[in-house]
Amino acid sequence: MLLLLIVASYVCKKSRKPHMHVQLASDGHGDEEEIRSSEPLMYDLSTLRAATDNFSEENKLGEGGFGPVYKGTLQNGQSIAVKRLSRTSQQGHVEMKNEVVLVAKLQHRNLVRLLGCCIEEDEKLLVYEFLANKSLDKILFDPARQLELSWAQRFQIIEGIGRGLLYLHEDSRLTVIHRDLKACNILLDADMNPKISDFGLAKLFDIDLSVANTSRIAGTYGYMAPEYAVRGSFSTKSDVYSYGVLVLEIITGRRPSENLINFVSCNL
Repeated sequence: MLLLLIVASYVCKKSRKPHMHVQLASDGHGDEEEIRSSEPLMYDLSTLRAATDNFSEENKLGEGGFGPVYKGTLQNGQSIAVKRLSRTSQQGHVEMKNEVVLVAKLQHRNLVRLLGCCIEEDEKLLVYEFLANKSLDKILFDPARQLELSWAQRFQIIEGIGRGLLYLHEDSRLTVIHRDLKACNILLDADMNPKISDFGLAKLFDIDLSVANTSRIAGTYGYMAPEYAVRGSFSTKSDVYSYGVLVLEIITGRRPSENLINFVSCNL
């Protein structure tokens, strides 16, 4: 019986179709091996260049710490968002590895969906689903567009973010602390459903621990929990604090006053 099981296992492995991957250039850090092991879909650089019209300014959606983001259209008509690692950003390289290895393992209607990535020549790219209404801050803090959000839609956005956060903290197979929950990291689809994005600063959390500490404070101060901003102590409660700030923003349509919040945080 043991011999039959060994033979059957070998036959099954041989019969599996191999995954097609773009050849990844090694940079000496071992990061590409981690990205490969997470098995995202690998796109050809030529495909993404054609989809974004060679990363033209007309297709640029915005820019963050990672680098610029471009809208693209694949040959089959599918719209995508392509995040391009800035060649001068050391932080962006770490964020890219983090997103590919982490987000590929997370699936929820209120989390942005990672379609794949590309590591070819000098380019490092992440490919996401394209969301028509872009980020929440584009509507929330634009006086001309604020009126587009009804109270029913605001409640829908608050509820959706809460569901996504609950999934990250309790319902996914990985316990994840986002650490940078804010309006520009909430994307909206055509029906104004929110999706949490940008997991470059996220941390996997040991389920047996309730609190962790870090010497590297990363995130946005206006949204940081006091214990994290002051002592580097973070937990699921840190994300809940950021969520609370975000709820206030959605209700009032105003940005948090960083100076005021930092003053209060340091005196709690």
